Amino acid sequence: MWRRGIIACAGGVIQRQPWWRSITARRSSSLRATSSSAAVNSIILRSLKDHFFEVSKMTPPPKVSPPSPFTVVKGALDSGGAVLKRSYGNEEISISVMRLANIIPGGGGDDDEDDDGINQLFLHVDILKPGQQDSLLFLCGLYPDALGIHSVSMRPKMESSEASALPVLLNRYSGPTFEDLDQKMRDVLHGYIEERGINESLFPFLQAWLYVKDHRDLMRWFKSVGTFVTEAKEGASPA
Repeated sequence: MWRRGIIACAGGVIQRQPWWRSITARRSSSLRATSSSAAVNSIILRSLKDHFFEVSKMTPPPKVSPPSPFTVVKGALDSGGAVLKRSYGNEEISISVMRLANIIPGGGGDDDEDDDGINQLFLHVDILKPGQQDSLLFLCGLYPDALGIHSVSMRPKMESSEASALPVLLNRYSGPTFEDLDQKMRDVLHGYIEERGINESLFPFLQAWLYVKDHRDLMRWFKSVGTFVTEAKEGASPA
């Protein structure tokens, strides 16, 4: 047992290893780890700051207004909900939008990445009527010169986003595949939403709106990650 705690010196004298040496080694290792962590944090914060200012200098697109009679939903830029709304007779119509590339990565092909990311939008068109338990939902692809319907379904109104309504929505029959409908029915459904102003005229506004939202979300991301790293740095306690 004793021999495990001793070492031989160069002159052949056997002496016990100082007890404080292992403590110093552990403390030195802890200091090195703390120093390394601080250096990494500093690099991250510098990079975040550089990217934040670079993105902040990007020129926004010209301001575009939605075609009448659509209006912008208040607070839409800071939420994931509807962007546009309008009334049509006794109907309330709301439109949500995403980039098609976010739904089906690479879905538009590889010929032109700009077309995939910018010129193909994915719409949720909700049509509600008073006294009805369900709303009529159109899922559509929107392009600069055309609008295509992916599906048409009935779904329960989720005005309060109740989680209890989700199983009902998932287990419910959503209707036939749009391509399986005959041409006459497809034409009628296209005419139905076009009559309500759902067409390619929405594209310029929604494209510009998504640019502004993406820009705002990216700026917010840089700031929130930087705040997290800074707080972790300041609140960290030495090992």
